[in-house]
Amino acid sequence: SKYPYFCNLFVLRTLSTSDDVEDRETEKGRLEEAYEKCDRDLDELIVQHYTELTTAIRTYQSITERITNSRNKIKQVKENLLSCKMLLHCKRDELRKLWIEGIEHKHVLNLLDEIENIKQVPQKLEQCMASKHYLNATDMLVSAVDSLEGPLLQVEGLSDLRLELHSKKMNMHLVLIDELHRHLYIKSTNRVGQRNKEKGRISSLVKEAPPVPLMDVTNLSTPRKFLETSQFSTPGSSSMRETSLLEVKEDTELDPEENSTVFMGILIKGLAKLKKIPETVKAIQDRLEQELKQIVKRSTTQVADNGYQRGENLSQENQPR
Repeated sequence: SKYPYFCNLFVLRTLSTSDDVEDRETEKGRLEEAYEKCDRDLDELIVQHYTELTTAIRTYQSITERITNSRNKIKQVKENLLSCKMLLHCKRDELRKLWIEGIEHKHVLNLLDEIENIKQVPQKLEQCMASKHYLNATDMLVSAVDSLEGPLLQVEGLSDLRLELHSKKMNMHLVLIDELHRHLYIKSTNRVGQRNKEKGRISSLVKEAPPVPLMDVTNLSTPRKFLETSQFSTPGSSSMRETSLLEVKEDTELDPEENSTVFMGILIKGLAKLKKIPETVKAIQDRLEQELKQIVKRSTTQVADNGYQRGENLSQENQPR
C-alpha cells in the first residue's frame, strides 16, 4: 500500500524470478531503498520548485474551470437554440403571414408614391409644353400612360386622369409634327431671308450697290445631315456636323429653339418615343407640295419687297433735297 499499484506489480514480478529466499529479501531491501531514495529526491525537487508547481497547479485548475464553464455554456446555448427552433417552427405560419403583409404594404406605398407623381403630370406637362421642352414632356407622358395602363389599371380613381393623358398622348404627335414643319420650312427660310435683308440694308448705304450674290446653300444644316448615323457611314469618315439621334439630349436650362437642327432632332426623337414615325413621314409627304409653294410665295414676296425698297432708296438718293 506504500507504493502505487503498478510499482507493487513490478516488485512482485522481480521477486518471483528469484528462487532463493535470501535473494528475494536482498532484492526487496534494494528496491525499498531505491524507492525511499526516489521519494527523498522527489520531495527535494518539490521543495525547490514549490512556486512553479503551485503556479502550474493553479493554472491547470483555472483552465479546467474555464473548460467546464465553456462546456456548460455551450450546452445552454444548444438548449436555447433547440428551444428557439421549436418556437420558430410553431410560429412559422404567423411569421410568413407578417412577411407577406410587409411586402404588400411596401408595394402599396410604392403605388401611392407613383400615383402622387402621376397626379402632378398634367401640370408639369403643361409647363414643358409651354417652354417647348418636348422631349421631357414626351418621356413624362409615355411613362405616365404606361403606368396608368399597367400597374395602376385597376385604380378606379385614376380613370379620368387616364383618359386625359391618353388623349394627350394621341394628339401629342400633331404638335410635334407642326413644330417640325415650322423649323423645316419656315424657320430655316427665315434665316436666309434675314440674311438677305441685312445685305440689302448694307448695300443701300453705298451709292453703287454690287450685284446680289447667289445664295450658298451648301453649308445649311439639314435634317438628313443630322440624322445620319454610323450605319450609313464608313469607319473613319465621321464629320463634326453629323450627330447620332441617340445622343440627342434636352437641356432644360437653355432655349430649346436656339439650335434649330438639335431641336428638330429632339422632335424626331419624341415622335419615335410616341411610335408616330410612319404618321410623321406621311404628314411630311402630304404637306410637302403645299409647304414648298409657301416657301416660293414667301421668297417671292421678300424679293419683291427688297426690290421695291431698293428702288425707293435709289429714287430718294437721286432727288435733290
